[in-house]
Amino acid sequence: MDILLGNRTAESAARSFERMNTPAIRATLPLKARTAEEAMADFHASQLPGASSFGRTILADGRHVGDVWCYCIDPAGAPSAMVSCCVFEPELWGQGIASKALALFLPEAAQTYALRTVGAFTFSSNLSSIRVLGKSGFHLMEEFVENGVSSQYYLLDLEQEKR
Repeated sequence: MDILLGNRTAESAARSFERMNTPAIRATLPLKARTAEEAMADFHASQLPGASSFGRTILADGRHVGDVWCYCIDPAGAPSAMVSCCVFEPELWGQGIASKALALFLPEAAQTYALRTVGAFTFSSNLSSIRVLGKSGFHLMEEFVENGVSSQYYLLDLEQEKR
């Protein structure tokens, strides 16, 4: 399967929200936007100069099957950004698509935004996400409970990865 990243558009952002706004995905991925309007406002904000978020579509054999994005981008911060990734086609889960997407996305985001470290949150029950983060070089930093849900915080030191 050929995995590439594509540019996000208003149309792809709307499709992504529709595909991610399912009980199965919401059970594994905390999403900020609760409505299509909120998702579109977030997309439009990401297109402004100086935006603190940046994303790409995940294309599998030319078909939009997910998204990968950084948010809270602050090159001087620690971490410099947070990252999320979602393959919203359940029949494609477990095929390495998210790992490949992160491998393509992180160098681009790091170069574009001068990122030094990238953090990621996942629910402790999301074993697929934990595997993807581990394969991508992230290290578990903290386990915690938020709103009654066991979660984990991971960190990737991009400076160390360059060495």
